[in-house]
Amino acid sequence: MHNWITDFLEQYGYIGIFLMIAFENIFPPIPSEAILPFGGFMTTYTSVTVPGVIAAATGGSVAGALILYGIGRLFLNTEKLERLVDRWGHLLRVKKEDIRRADAWFDKYGYWTVLFCRMIPLVRSLISIPAGMSRMNIVVFLIFTTIGTLIWNILLVSLGVMLGESWEDILYYFKLYSTGAYSLIAIGLVIFIILFLRKRRK
Repeated sequence: MHNWITDFLEQYGYIGIFLMIAFENIFPPIPSEAILPFGGFMTTYTSVTVPGVIAAATGGSVAGALILYGIGRLFLNTEKLERLVDRWGHLLRVKKEDIRRADAWFDKYGYWTVLFCRMIPLVRSLISIPAGMSRMNIVVFLIFTTIGTLIWNILLVSLGVMLGESWEDILYYFKLYSTGAYSLIAIGLVIFIILFLRKRRK
């Protein structure tokens, strides 16, 4: 996949970066940790510039995030989840109050969650869906999404510039970072389920 990505970026430049990052947000298996460092490396031997690469990548990321936000808001909103819980919730021992409680938590902490999750592989894309589901203010969503995305993009593009032809070395370290992040998420999910089940039993 990496060869196809690099060929596409070399051929289409800024437009290629914009499109590839937008698709990466909608289809997470396309790795931004390969796209962005290579974009940085491209600035060392083509006419593309570091600010241009960062701007194109940020624009693509925000565009992809908006699409997922729209999906969450239009097709997976809280009211529809409550109807599903009314019908099937007894199988998982979930009630409408649980959905409302989770929605209230996201209303309170969702902005910061969006900001920090934009810097975690895979989650950085999917976090837009619950933001849409909770009907987060779209302007604030865009602000926090853009800030988190900008930090991520600047970091990876800058690493690509510094490493030059050795930009692929980044992939190994980001694989370790991704594995660690996924492990922490899995542990957190298990703890949440255990606490949730204990509370339900009480």
